[in-house]
Amino acid sequence: MKYKLTTYRTLTGTKEVLFIPKKRSGQWVVYHNDEPTYFVDCFDFKKESNLIMNTLIISERKSISDVLKKIRKKQKVKLTLPKTPFFEIKVRSEVKELELKPLPEAWIQ
Repeated sequence: MKYKLTTYRTLTGTKEVLFIPKKRSGQWVVYHNDEPTYFVDCFDFKKESNLIMNTLIISERKSISDVLKKIRKKQKVKLTLPKTPFFEIKVRSEVKELELKPLPEAWIQ
């Protein structure tokens, strides 16, 4: 899948943030240890973990932040969502082809 990698210059240095170019509702890039590692698509039912995330977010009315917070606490892993820096200067953007896997099923069960 193609993602948009944007580089920002901030007060603390440079920061790269990976975005979904044609983002739809229910899609997120999840960072593990400050690296883009997982892709969550609540409407992609081909992968079991996405189906579970659909149930958690839509049926149980939890936010993606709540789900990630629960996983962080239970599995003791550093999962975050990308954010644009508060004070930034956009340096460049490029399209990157990456294969991000879905969240592990064991984490979200």
